[in-house]
Amino acid sequence: MAHVEPRHLRTLVALRETGSLVEAAERVYLTQSALSHQLKDLEERVGSPLFVRKTRPVRFTSAGRRLLDLADRVLPEFQRAEQDLARLAGGEAGRMFMAIECHSCFDWLLPAIESFRDAWPDVEMDLSSAFGFEPLPALARGDLDLVITSDPLELPGVSYLPLFRYEALLAVAPDHRLADRRRVEPEDLAGEVLITYPVERDRLDILTRFLDPAGVEPQRLRHAELTTMMVQLVASGRGVACLPDWALSEYRERGLVRTLSLGQGLWPVLHAAVRTDQADAAYVWAFTESARLTCFDRLRGIRPAPRTP
Repeated sequence: MAHVEPRHLRTLVALRETGSLVEAAERVYLTQSALSHQLKDLEERVGSPLFVRKTRPVRFTSAGRRLLDLADRVLPEFQRAEQDLARLAGGEAGRMFMAIECHSCFDWLLPAIESFRDAWPDVEMDLSSAFGFEPLPALARGDLDLVITSDPLELPGVSYLPLFRYEALLAVAPDHRLADRRRVEPEDLAGEVLITYPVERDRLDILTRFLDPAGVEPQRLRHAELTTMMVQLVASGRGVACLPDWALSEYRERGLVRTLSLGQGLWPVLHAAVRTDQADAAYVWAFTESARLTCFDRLRGIRPAPRTP
């Protein structure tokens, strides 16, 4: 058999999941040119085309589908082997008390935690929301070991491991005056009630990165603690809300809301914050990798974030 490497299989899986060469290249951290070269090299090794060019979504040949079947069987084994080797190299026991600042993240974080617990049974884990206290200073003090956040602060001894980028979208009611628009500008929101989570103003990207730089203030802010509550308020015409694309996809498909881009697109990065002295711990690395895999498996519309050096 031709010499096929795990990187080839990961590239094919990325191509299948994203449906385009451009997005697949982002997923595996290659330039589009490098990805095309890798695929051409693989096709030369197997002696057959793997997919039909210029089709979207990508249509795979019989040879391509056979390699994807192989990828689905062996890549999980590679991941488990990498985790086993990391445990052997870095010790199996530890503590990971974590908090989450992202209100919309529980749906993907809990499966990631369960997967991690299966592979690292000797790591003590605990999870709490970070809505009633300041988690990043608690991390720096040692009270926590990991924080999921999109608002990194410059704190001594704290490092940020990027998980992914996501688009923050504006949700409006289907009969809203802006519902037929593809995007909005800051001035479009001057008279709107903005529904937000009950967090500090400087943690709201729609304000700090979109409205404030343009000198625009919404009519008023209204708070809701749950995503479903925010969507219900939006759907009934009581305001507009800014939420991650993945958090809105279900409601958009059900016709409860319409979604619009903010300007040319607002793309925050979600991070796993850890103490710098634990950033290289094997179980910390394993958890962040498990979280990334879970995110790209479950969430729509996210993109890879630049990795830290």
